Amino acid sequence: MRKRVFLLLLVIATAVPFVAESQSFYAVRRDRNFLLGAGSGIAYYQGDMVDPREFGKVKPNIAVTAEYYILPRISVRAGATWFQTAGSDKTANDDRVERNLHFRSSNWEVNMTAAVSLIPNGSRFYQRPGINLHAFIGVGMLHFNPKAEYQGEWHALAPLETEGVKYSRFQPVIPFGLGARIKVDPFFNVLIEGGYRKTFTDYLDDVSSTRYPDPAILKSDLSRALSDRRPEIGTQPSRPTEVGKRGNPANDDGYFIMNVTLQYYMPTEIFRTQRKLYTQKRKANRRKR
Repeated sequence: MRKRVFLLLLVIATAVPFVAESQSFYAVRRDRNFLLGAGSGIAYYQGDMVDPREFGKVKPNIAVTAEYYILPRISVRAGATWFQTAGSDKTANDDRVERNLHFRSSNWEVNMTAAVSLIPNGSRFYQRPGINLHAFIGVGMLHFNPKAEYQGEWHALAPLETEGVKYSRFQPVIPFGLGARIKVDPFFNVLIEGGYRKTFTDYLDDVSSTRYPDPAILKSDLSRALSDRRPEIGTQPSRPTEVGKRGNPANDDGYFIMNVTLQYYMPTEIFRTQRKLYTQKRKANRRKR
C-alpha cells in the first residue's frame, strides 16, 4: 500500500510542473510545433466477406500519434494503430451463405503521413483556426492475423495455407483520407479523421482464389476442414474443386479507420533542455580528455 501511495505522489509531483507550465501566460507566448495524441474509434474492412456496396463488421481501434508542423499548413505525422476486423458468410445477402466461411483478425498498423490543412496556422501555435480541415496521405506497414473458429477453438489461418497459397502477414499499405481539427484551448486539439487503407493483398480474410483447392495438396486435416466449410451445412457439391466459387482475386482487400484523437502541443523547453544536457555532457567528456 505504501509503495502505491509513494508511486502516486511521485507521478503527481512529476506532472504538476508540466501542467502548471502549460497553463501559464508565458507558456502560451512560447511557440510549439510538436503534438502528441491518443485516441480511439472504429475500423471495418472490405473484402470477400462483405456484401457489395456495404460496410463490413464495425470493430474498435486505438491509436497514438506524434505530429510536427514543418510549415503553417503542412505537418508530418507518425502513428501506430491497433484495430480489429471481422467478416462472416452467415449474415450474407447472396449465395455466400452457402460458402459458410468466417474470420476475425487483430491487426497493427504503423505509418508516416503528411497532412495539408485548408487554412494556415497563425504565426504562433495558439493563433491557429478554431476549426480547420485537412487531407492526408502516406505509407505504412500492416500486420494482420486472420483466424477462424473450429470445434470451439480459434486457429490462425495463414500457417494452414487453406488455399494452398503461402502469403505474408506483413503488408505495405497506403493510408489516405480527410480530417478536421477543433481547437478546444490554446494547448489542445480534438482531431476527427477518417481514411481508407489501400493494401496489396487479397488475404486479409484468408480468401482469394476463385476455386477451392484440391484437398490432397493441403497440409493437414485441419487445413482441409477450414478450407472448405460447406460440408458443415450440407452445401458442398459433388466435385468441390471444380464447382463453387471460394473468392474473388480481382480486387485486393482494404479497410477504413475512423477515430477521434486528443492532441496536445508539447512544450519546446523539454527538447531544448535535453539538447543542453547532451551538449553539456559532450563538453565535459572533451575536458576529461
